[in-house]
Amino acid sequence: MNASTKNIQLSTAIANDSRWASAAARDSKVDGKFYYNVGIRFAIGQCSLGATLVAQSNRGICAIFLDDNAEKLVHDLEDQFPRANLVGGDAQFEQLIAEEVVGFIEAPSIGLNLPLDIRGTAFQQRVWRALREIPAGSTASYSAIARHIGAPKSARAVARACAVNTLAVAIPCHRVVRSNGKLSGYRWGLERKRTLLKKEADEFESIHTCQARPVREEREDVMPFKDRRHSLAGKHQINQSDFSVKQLSCAHQEG
Repeated sequence: MNASTKNIQLSTAIANDSRWASAAARDSKVDGKFYYNVGIRFAIGQCSLGATLVAQSNRGICAIFLDDNAEKLVHDLEDQFPRANLVGGDAQFEQLIAEEVVGFIEAPSIGLNLPLDIRGTAFQQRVWRALREIPAGSTASYSAIARHIGAPKSARAVARACAVNTLAVAIPCHRVVRSNGKLSGYRWGLERKRTLLKKEADEFESIHTCQARPVREEREDVMPFKDRRHSLAGKHQINQSDFSVKQLSCAHQEG
């Protein structure tokens, strides 16, 4: 069955069967791809990685796309949410994107202080939660993620979940590498993956170096960077025997 036929049948089912309409309304409990008749605002900006498109539903940020071509980003958004009502954001929304999301892309370690609308299958949700536990400046392998979520034989499925992630950087699939440490594919381009990892590694090294410098007075309320990183791992219950988390000094590898 081709995509067009499937879409027609799905539209007919939603129109003629209240159960499908209810399923569309619940969306995240079905397959995460309906967004049926949901209003989604979007804006396009520029960052060091190229053009970025950010989209927001009534629940939160639902897409962060990266590309060199802004027009392609709009087409990608239409393909990703074919049943949503897409509208260009106003000046206030564009300002929010410029300050919050682009700033986050440039410095992922600061975090994103905006709600996310994360929809997908139960398995995808487990993978994406695990990805968000990997600290900036570190990586984990697909097999380590699979073990961490209790599905040790599902490394390939983990890779597929990474491939369909719609929230670049916010769900950091760029921090997942092969078991040998080499870089693998990235939805928004391998070069962007390499750039992101190097930026995070450089930031980690810079902060670590600053913390290592002797100071005249230590404040009790300032936790050294190394300890903060361990604290983050503990908060998210990262098991070091499951996650092969390591600091990156560079990101020159590819596979």
